[in-house]
Amino acid sequence: MKHLVAYITTGYPDLNFTTDLALALGESGVDSIELGVPFSDPVADGPIIEKANFNALESGFKFQDLLDVSEKIAQNVDTLWMGYFNPFYQRDFSSLLATASSLHVSGMIIPDLPHEEALRYGDDFAKNSIANISFVAPTDTKERIQEVVSDAQKFIYLVAYTGITGSGKAEDLSKIITSIKTYSQTPVYVGFGVNEKTAKEKAQGVDGVIVGSAFINILLQDNLTLTQKINNCTELSRIIKSKINE
Repeated sequence: MKHLVAYITTGYPDLNFTTDLALALGESGVDSIELGVPFSDPVADGPIIEKANFNALESGFKFQDLLDVSEKIAQNVDTLWMGYFNPFYQRDFSSLLATASSLHVSGMIIPDLPHEEALRYGDDFAKNSIANISFVAPTDTKERIQEVVSDAQKFIYLVAYTGITGSGKAEDLSKIITSIKTYSQTPVYVGFGVNEKTAKEKAQGVDGVIVGSAFINILLQDNLTLTQKINNCTELSRIIKSKINE
């Protein structure tokens, strides 16, 4: 069974909604929740997620909110933190990993933390049983892939194309998937541009998909009630989970 990871922006539109949505997604086929940490300059994210980040910050998101939501959901659905390194670094990253572990968070996705820099924290990740998710891009050489995935944990995040999330660009990933699997037995999940229309194609040859903009797009629809947003997200998760496992 291929896995589905769902990204949601913590605190948008509010914390109670984030908690309710995460738990509902966990009951509708989502295997892991990626709690996004709102940030003022989300360079790897497209305009949809960027807008949700901005709205959450405008509504008063504080880092403690991430901890509070994690405490409520992580024992019920596998939970990862996705964020840029600056907010993590400001809170003493080594200590923060211990906090994450105490909350049952299983991994960190940090797109602007280079592999070489992440190695400095390898012991801290290990002793707290927190996975540092490795990124591979289509532009990486075989040598680079081998280096990055040699100690990959939990899953390898394959960026479906060079660019930002949400634009849905198509790209043949078969060669890079083969390269990754040559050097690692860690599951490969593909992200960027995965939605109900592209999920089946994107899932070919990999072990799972990561979906963000498709969920956040629903949350940005002001004509929907909060209940409708949750219902639409859970229905989307069921559709995508079905398609990637056809």
